[in-house]
Amino acid sequence: MNPITENQLMTNRRQFFGRSAVGIGAAALGGLLAREGAAADGLPGLPHFAPKAKRVVYLFMNGAPTHTDLFDYKPLQKQMHGQPVPQSFVEGKRFSTMTGNPKGKVMLAPIEPFKQHGRSGAWASNFMPHIGAAADDICFIKSMHTTQVNHAPAVSFFLSGGEMPGRPTMGAWLSYGLGSDTENLPAFVAMTSVSKGTTCGQIFYDYYWGSGFLPTRFQGVKFRGGGAPVLYLKNPAGLASSTRRGMLDDLAQLNQMRHAEFGDPEILTRIAQYEMAYRMQTSVPELTDVSSEPKSVLDLYGPQVKERGTFAYNCLMARRLLERGTRFVQVMHAGWDQHRSVTTELYTQCKDTDQPSAGLLRDLKQRGLLEDTLIIWGGEFGRTPFLQGDLKNRKQWGRDHHPYAFTTWMAGGGVKPGITYGASDALGMNAVENPVHVHDFQATLLHLLGIDHERFTYKFQGRRFRLTDVHGKLVKGILA
Repeated sequence: MNPITENQLMTNRRQFFGRSAVGIGAAALGGLLAREGAAADGLPGLPHFAPKAKRVVYLFMNGAPTHTDLFDYKPLQKQMHGQPVPQSFVEGKRFSTMTGNPKGKVMLAPIEPFKQHGRSGAWASNFMPHIGAAADDICFIKSMHTTQVNHAPAVSFFLSGGEMPGRPTMGAWLSYGLGSDTENLPAFVAMTSVSKGTTCGQIFYDYYWGSGFLPTRFQGVKFRGGGAPVLYLKNPAGLASSTRRGMLDDLAQLNQMRHAEFGDPEILTRIAQYEMAYRMQTSVPELTDVSSEPKSVLDLYGPQVKERGTFAYNCLMARRLLERGTRFVQVMHAGWDQHRSVTTELYTQCKDTDQPSAGLLRDLKQRGLLEDTLIIWGGEFGRTPFLQGDLKNRKQWGRDHHPYAFTTWMAGGGVKPGITYGASDALGMNAVENPVHVHDFQATLLHLLGIDHERFTYKFQGRRFRLTDVHGKLVKGILA
């Protein structure tokens, strides 16, 4: 086909008016830029009401921590060690293909002993002494449940409200709706880590911090654990900063002309990202320079805090990002998939994450930031109270995926401290008291940030989408 004819056939309505009338194109550009400018500072009308939390740090334990070994103490589970799992507890339940039919599986006692902590009397095992010591600042939700039994769909469900990739994640929704409190750092940052020697790590997919159908300027910026934290921030050798500034100004004008012609919002994203990258040339080196941090603060996070790429280092970076205006920090740690390693690798996972998690909480508290910062800790599901493996081979004990009951904890940002909400049954198998679905959890998170989850929508392909899909109710019992 003739390329000119093909181009004419492919021209859409917006492009036609943009090309055929300069006035219409200029007006359209002005309106779109105004809306994009509004989005940078948050949408009009948001928040819907006074928020309790202004910022969020989500400590996501990728791979699914075992609730019955960490926080959900069940004496009956210990008593039934080695006995067949009662059919009444698992009847009609769907498990992963590694378990299949649970008939004949035997119960596995907690690997480490539990004890109660603080005035609240919250239970935590010896795996998590630091989080246990901070129990009076924490709300433990022990009745979480989800619909997914495989990792990637379950992670996506928690972070975006949909099991399949393609929807905006929490951080993207908040960046879009509430904007940013800083011009020099991204509103949404993601960091990842994995314990050394872990044999069963999980893949970190980019859509875990993606913007889905929202403009891509709202996606999370990935901070790397090695080399330059963010790629391509430095100017090429021999290029002065003033020259780079002039190039970006000229490029912005060209992109605005292009946007006036085509009306593609991704062109505005490109302008915004170039500007952010220029400002981050100064802000990121300052952010990552921890030489001014006193030893007393570094000690809160544990011995790995100065080692880039570790969970401890990422927790410290999270605090520094939050206090500089970043809205949502997603700190993901892989390797919790203990199918054959609850007696080996679980010790490493907890050692690497327990003290930094509690240290972040204490650091925010002593700075006066905890009261309006929401901390979340949890994974995509729990792990089976029954054994995966051979009871005679203790070094190979494990637990399979378990969506029917597991524990998440929250702190700060309008959440009641020192409480346990909800409960699983006597074996930690099913959520039986005040069950909390993933969409209930998401609705409550948005509420703490001043957002009515049913009113916060985005129209895409003829439908108004929201983080909580068409479900979700507020978990009032955890609100301070």
